[in-house]
Amino acid sequence: MLPEAVGLGLIISLFFAETLGLTASGLVVPGYVAINLNNAAIVIGTLLAGFVTMVIVRAIGKVILLYGRRTMVLSVIIGFLISMGVPILLQAGLGASLPDFGVIGFIISGLIGYWMVRQGVLETTCTVLMSAVIVRMILIIATGGGLIDSSIL
Repeated sequence: MLPEAVGLGLIISLFFAETLGLTASGLVVPGYVAINLNNAAIVIGTLLAGFVTMVIVRAIGKVILLYGRRTMVLSVIIGFLISMGVPILLQAGLGASLPDFGVIGFIISGLIGYWMVRQGVLETTCTVLMSAVIVRMILIIATGGGLIDSSIL
């Protein structure tokens, strides 16, 4: 189901970029978020990791000249480090009350953070969630109303 979700996410992302002028945080993000929509804690954790990435990149941007590829690479690296750090913090007991909390993948939060820097927090969050819901609805219709299991990831 993951290849189908990513493929649909590519199409929906392109449609949103061409019609609304807003990008859904890179082309693969809506597919991964759509697969995980049944676990709100992971989706929220990914969006929060993207937000933290954006805050860190903007802070670094006040000290270092960031533009274009530098911003993109820095965002993905910081998002990767945050994604790697969340499970470590949860295992250390800081997330004992949040057993389902986590982050999708390793670069998804970096891509979200990058687009939050470029087009804004609200615009990016809304575009990611709208495109993920559309992808999820198409997948549910395509599978005959069956639920999509995210345990394959």
